[in-house]
Amino acid sequence: MGFVDLHSHVLYGLDDGARDRAGALAMLDGLADLGITEQCVTPHQKNGQFLPAWDVVTTTLAALETVRQPHHPVLRLGAENMWDDVFFGRIADHSYPHYAGTQAFLVEIPPPLVPPGIIAQLFKFRRAGKLPVLAHPERYEPLWDDDGLLVELRKYCAFAVDLGAIAGFHGKRQTKAARAIVERGLCTVVATDAHQIGDLQQAAAGLAWIDKKLGHATTVRLFDHAPRELLAGNLPD
Repeated sequence: MGFVDLHSHVLYGLDDGARDRAGALAMLDGLADLGITEQCVTPHQKNGQFLPAWDVVTTTLAALETVRQPHHPVLRLGAENMWDDVFFGRIADHSYPHYAGTQAFLVEIPPPLVPPGIIAQLFKFRRAGKLPVLAHPERYEPLWDDDGLLVELRKYCAFAVDLGAIAGFHGKRQTKAARAIVERGLCTVVATDAHQIGDLQQAAAGLAWIDKKLGHATTVRLFDHAPRELLAGNLPD
């Protein structure tokens, strides 16, 4: 048993993550060094920027599996769904990608705004047994000064805070927001959101901050117990 990372861009040649197989393997080495034993690979599904065809995604995962080493984390396929027109089209026929074998799925929203009607849609997801996981909530500017909206969102989805933001690498406001979400107990899980090998050094610094500030038990809860709960279909408190 070890840590479970719900968010990474290890699959190569698909988006702004790993460029090639060698880069992906280097990232898997670094993820293993962090103590991660299960790695969710979540390539972007973002209209107009990174929208790799799903058969290409699965083929790339299969190719990476052929060279994955025994010490590397087990891989689980997911996606980082942008809250856009492609995502909404997929809601209609339930074709938006989930974490494989689960009712949980990762979603992001544009940093400058919170989409109209998002609370109502998240409620619909939960009523249907789905489990939305909101990537890097610390990035969304409307949440910085609207505590009520932050708390309301958290009622209907999990928050996956980036470890690099906790460590102070993503900007002052993002760091302040990330640490506040964690310290207030609103954070469900932490994740690397690794795009390249250097991101793993930032993730290690984020884990060290949690260890020092809140204790190792909190690190284990946010990076082991809670991710496993989500993948089992439960939304931790």
